[in-house]
Formats: sequence, structure tokens, C-alpha cells
Amino acid sequence: MSMVQVELPDGSTKEVPEGSSPKDIASSIGERLARQSVAARVDGKLVDVTYPLHQNCRLELITLNSPEGLEVYRHSAAHLMAHAVKELYGEEVQVTIGPAIENGFYYDFYSDTHKFTPEEFDKIEAKMAELAKMDLPVEREDMSRQSAIELFRSMGEQYKVQLIEDLPEETVSIYRQGSFVDLCRGPHLPSTGFLKAFKLTSVAGAYWRGDERNAMLQRVYATAFPDKKELRAYLHKLEEARKRDHRKLGKELDLFSFSEEAGAGLVIWHPKGALLRTLLEDFEKREHLKRGYDIVMGPQILRTDLWKTSGHYDNYRENMYFTEVEGQSYGIKPMNCLSHMLIYRSHIRSYRDLPLRFFELGTVHRHEKSGVLHGLTRVRGFTQDDAHILCTPEQLDGEIKGVLEFVRDVMGKFGFEYELEISTRPEKAIGSDQDWDRATNALMSALKDTGLPFEINEGDGAFYGPKIDVKLKDALDRRWQCATIQCDFTLPDRFDLTYVGRDGEKHRPVMVHRVILGSIERFIGVLIEHYAGNFPLWLSPVQAVVVNVTDNQAEYAEEIFRRLRAEGVRVKKDLRNEKLGFKIREAQLEKIPYMLVIGDKEVEQGTVSPRHRSGQNLDSMTPEDFVAFVRRECMEYQ
Repeated sequence: MSMVQVELPDGSTKEVPEGSSPKDIASSIGERLARQSVAARVDGKLVDVTYPLHQNCRLELITLNSPEGLEVYRHSAAHLMAHAVKELYGEEVQVTIGPAIENGFYYDFYSDTHKFTPEEFDKIEAKMAELAKMDLPVEREDMSRQSAIELFRSMGEQYKVQLIEDLPEETVSIYRQGSFVDLCRGPHLPSTGFLKAFKLTSVAGAYWRGDERNAMLQRVYATAFPDKKELRAYLHKLEEARKRDHRKLGKELDLFSFSEEAGAGLVIWHPKGALLRTLLEDFEKREHLKRGYDIVMGPQILRTDLWKTSGHYDNYRENMYFTEVEGQSYGIKPMNCLSHMLIYRSHIRSYRDLPLRFFELGTVHRHEKSGVLHGLTRVRGFTQDDAHILCTPEQLDGEIKGVLEFVRDVMGKFGFEYELEISTRPEKAIGSDQDWDRATNALMSALKDTGLPFEINEGDGAFYGPKIDVKLKDALDRRWQCATIQCDFTLPDRFDLTYVGRDGEKHRPVMVHRVILGSIERFIGVLIEHYAGNFPLWLSPVQAVVVNVTDNQAEYAEEIFRRLRAEGVRVKKDLRNEKLGFKIREAQLEKIPYMLVIGDKEVEQGTVSPRHRSGQNLDSMTPEDFVAFVRRECMEYQ
């Protein structure tokens, strides 16, 4: 009997009969490992646990408690859902694709007679559970491309036929489980019995291959976990996310709105929302001034020739809007960097002037397709806390680290943890390989020196330079991309930016593009969901509401309202002839931090009785003491 040598990740080796599978090896190590192993990596290639080993190799077992194992689990759950749908609806529905995605999976179906609705989810889930309980073996089969085309054509699965016809390989793989057959590279779970906990969550439309000229498919979203406890925890998070949805809370708290009359993706800020935004922007200005930034402002439109010089016209114009003034073409700015370079170029600069840090709360407009617009988090018109640092190459490392410290300090004030990744050169890019290497190495070096962990996101940089993306983790542990640090050797060259060095010669500065919060609109959307609308006192559009018990206290309550407002407290009054409990309940629904209750005792003693929105009652205090209390609580953010 021929034997093969298998090297394991810990460096140990096992000698096993040729044709043994990763599952056999897992069983030889321990039954628990065998139960947990759902796939394997053989010499770097991801395979099924039943994959036969015919030569010496390196083997890594993929278990359910790993990200890759969970992806295999969810991909198999997608096949189970498609299997259930075919069992229930037969030829009425065609299957297309069904990948695993973050937190779940989806499957796209085509039908010109059946429309999926959430009311059917229980029925589909029941069929999935039935198929899982049958513990059907999931078996891989390799066949010729032509045989696969004939197979799926005979089954009436025309979308699978199209997929195979576009594949370059002469041999393709299919997976069978019971009566269900699917085109797939795999790997998959050994059997349907591994699937224990799943839930269909929503249905949406999706064009075949993402092309609006193609047929509209029905995309059924779902999630799956190795056990029901994890599934329940995730579904609880989903429910909490629905409660925190910034579009829902934005309407309930009267912060902002959208109007088809105004245009899709264009935010209309109501008084409380505009005040919230102003408080955030004022905070931003203070933080930037403390760190040596100069506030600048640029125009909303710039001549198209300028956008051609920068490379935006060739590489970004599909995201831009253009207009014409007196026969001259202008581009409405999607970014703020061009004006900042013109400011730099307006004077002769010396190395002694550098670094220069130009900061602008700049409003930009980008052409986003209507299908991707989503509340405040994806809009067509938004304001960025944009800054551009122009420095010498020797100063670059310190400036990148300074921005990283800025991000750390600001995110700490909002209670955000975050993750970092470096996005490298995309296919569509300007500048030399040498400049891209210098820029990428500068970002990596700064992160390594600070000891901050990061991931590499290949090919997702800006067209003019690589970037560090900061992904916030909110209260529900969701990721949001906000802050960005981009290193750019290219645009200073295109705009002929120079400084006079110590040697009296002209040199080229480096440019760092960066945002801390990113889009103000997007960040406010994230904040609303992070806080569930319960903004901290310093950021609350209304910090307190004065409520009287009866009309007898109305005059004193009015006086308190005026005094607090004069001291800078953001206060409103509710002196309606309504029950106190009703007014307190309304204030809690508005998520106002403090309710100042005024009864006969407060009138007599010249005090107020604060009640926190959580229901906690504070001791009575004078209006002056309440003003001091508010200022102390807000001071840590100043």
C-alpha cells in the first residue's frame, strides 16, 4: 500500500495510506476535531474534508470556529435554501448564484410567475430543517464543461448554463445533495446534517450579474450559525439594529428628511438636526485648531481643465456632475483637494513653512446610483471634514502618526473602537510605481511603529494614492468606514507644487489627504445608531426641557426657561395643560437628557428638580447649579 506524508501546521507529520482524506486525519487526532472539521487546506488550496490525498502535502484543517469554516457553513446553508426552494416550487423557479456574505448568505432566484414574500419564510425554513434532518451527503463531482451545460440545460436551469458557458475551464465541479444539483467550486459541508440553525431575513431585487439591462432576480437573504444560541444572539442584534435605524430615528426625533421633490440622496436638515450638525462641526473646528490646522474654504465648482490636470476627469468623472458657465465647462467638486493645492501654490513656500495643514468642512457632490443610496450613510451631497497636509518627505512619517493620534483621540470621545486596513493601488491609477511604493511603505511604516494592527485590502486605494481606512465598531459591533489617511506623491507633481529647501533648490512636497469623521452626514447616521438616539449631553440638540406640574407654576417655569437659555443651555419648555406623566413620557421619546420638573415646592424654594431620561431623579438644585452641572458634564469634550 502506497503511503503519503502529511505535514500539519504545528510542524508534525503523519504517514497515511494514499487516498486518505482530511477527515480521516482529523479522526486519527480526535473525534471532536473530526466533528468540527468542515473543510481543509491542502498545499494552500481550500478543499472538502473528503478530498483524497494522493501525494505528500501540507494540511490545515478548517473548523467551524474559524472565519473560513463559518463561510463554508453558510455557503452550504445557501445550497440548502436553494434545495428547499426547488423542492417547494420546482420548475417555477430557476436558481442562479448563492454566496456566503458577512453575517449570512443569499441566493438569487428567477421566476416570472412566483414572487417571494416574507410570509413564505417559515415554509422555506421548515423545508430546510426537514432536508437538514435527513443528513443528506453532499458530494462533489467533476465533469466536462459540455456535460455540465447539457445537465443544467436538461434541468431547465438556463442561468447555470450561462455561467458555465462563460467559464474558461474545460472541467467544472458540481455538488449533489439528494435531488438537488448545483454548479459550485466548493468546498462544502460533508452533509446537510451539519446545518443546525438558520433564518431567512429579507427579500430584495437584484439584476442578473448586476447589470440593469438584464433580468430582475429575487434575492433572498438569510443567516446561519453553528448553534441556535448564536443565531438567537444575532437575531437580537438585528432587531436592535432595526430599532436604532437612523432613518427611523431621524424621522421620530425630527432631525432630517429626504424629498423626491428636492432629489434623491440630498439631505434636508431640520432645526434639531442642523443644530446637532453644527455642534459636531464646532467640535471639529476646535480640535483642528488645537493641532495646528488652518481653516480654509474653496469654491463649489472649478473649471474642468483643473479636473483634467488632477486626473479626476479621466479617472473619476463618472462620479462627478458638470455644468457650463458662459461657454466654459466646470466640474462640481467631488473632493476638496484642488482648492487646497491652489492655496499652497499662491505663495513661494520654504521648508521652514512646512508642514502646512489646510482644513475645510467642504461640501461635495458625487453621482451615486439610486440603488445604493441609503439614508445619511450614502448620499449624493455631503460635507467632509477634509484636510490636506503638505510636508517634506522627512516630515511625512510624523504627520501620518499625528493623524493616527488625532483619530484615536476623537474616536475615544465617542466611545468607538476601530480597526485599520491599508488599501493598495487599484487598477485605475495615476503616478509611477516608485511613488506608489514610497507612499504605501510610508503608511505601513507609520502603523508598524505605532504598534497598531492592520489588514491589507488589495487594490482598493484612491486613484492617486494608497490609504489607511479606519473602520469604526459601533455599539452593535458593526463596522463603519469613516476616517481615511491617504498618502500622495502624484498630485503635487501634477500641480507643480514646490518648496525651497535648505540647499536653496526647489523640491517637491508630499501631500496627505485625510478625514477624521469622514462624511458628516454618514458619521451622524452612525452616531444615531451607535447611541440609539440618546446623544451625550454635549451633543444633544435639546439638553433639557422645563415641565410644569400645573398652570400654577407656568410663570416660574417660563422664567427658568429664559434664564437657562441666556446661560447657553439648549433648553425647551412644555407648559401645556397636560398631565405630568404624559409630558415626561413625550420628553423621553424625544430622548432629551434632562427634564426639569417644576411644582409648588420648586416655586417656593427657587429650585428645579432634574430627572434624567433613564428615569433617575436628581436632587433639587438651583438653576445656577444646574447650569454648572451641564457645563461640567460637557467640559470633557471641549
